[in-house]
Amino acid sequence: MGEFELIRRFFLRPPAAGVELGVGDDCAVLAPTPGARWLVSSDMLVEGRHFLSTVDPGRLGHKALAVNLSDLAACGATPRGFTLAMALPRVDEAWLAGFSAGLWALADASGCPLIGGDTTQGPLNLCITVFGEAPAGQALLRRGARPGDEVWVSGRLGDARLALEAFRGTVALEGRGFEAVRVAMECPTPRLALGQALRGIATAAIDVSDGLLGDLGHILAASGVGARVDVDALPRSAVLAAQPVELQRTCVLAGGDDYELVFTAPPGARLPDVGVALTRVGVIEVEPGLRVVDARGERVDHGLRSFDHFKP
Repeated sequence: MGEFELIRRFFLRPPAAGVELGVGDDCAVLAPTPGARWLVSSDMLVEGRHFLSTVDPGRLGHKALAVNLSDLAACGATPRGFTLAMALPRVDEAWLAGFSAGLWALADASGCPLIGGDTTQGPLNLCITVFGEAPAGQALLRRGARPGDEVWVSGRLGDARLALEAFRGTVALEGRGFEAVRVAMECPTPRLALGQALRGIATAAIDVSDGLLGDLGHILAASGVGARVDVDALPRSAVLAAQPVELQRTCVLAGGDDYELVFTAPPGARLPDVGVALTRVGVIEVEPGLRVVDARGERVDHGLRSFDHFKP
């Protein structure tokens, strides 16, 4: 099977609404919504770095798009389309069928059509660029947090890191517990509805991809403020809560791969109900820096940092 037959069989569909021209030409043609602004983000997934070679291809297709949609969610954007660039070591029709099925399922559920891309031969590497829209002046950004704002987190943190530790052999998990955290790592849910509902409410937002410490730190740096976060308030699953306290704190503070939203909002703000739990975990302060405390308000010296591709 050649490159163009591969595209035709697994990645070609008729243009979706709002797409004047999609896959099959040198460029896609999108029709922008009057009064809206484009929001664009790219993420790359590399085998051995971002995912294991044993991952189910359907879950990989889902995650490849989900991590990009999570960026749109963090900005309160509505998805409009995405491009897919992929390097494949060989043409494996069964793998491609599974991968494309997982990709299409999330694309359809999110209203985000594939509009173009590229394929080549090489080590397995997936790069997706997403395009979204938000009303002019309403996109959620990292800057905007103010002293006195509350810090909130969606869903639960730490399960993806716990799954990674299980794969590494440092933690013993079995049965339903292992499968639950494995799904969290391999099949995250982008919080698109929440992000859109937070427009006009949240003062700043970001998705938790590299770990809460670092990602919330980006909000603090962009906003010129500090924060105090209660590590014991950070939401976690029963599986993670059964682990030693130090491991729990590592997972929820510096685990990454959660793809939940952390956002700030004024005290008393009426937060939206979109079917995902929201937990108040801290407060924005004038003093720069991120201070981690426990439920008693005592400082926690953790020595943790978020993931960075180029730091040992």
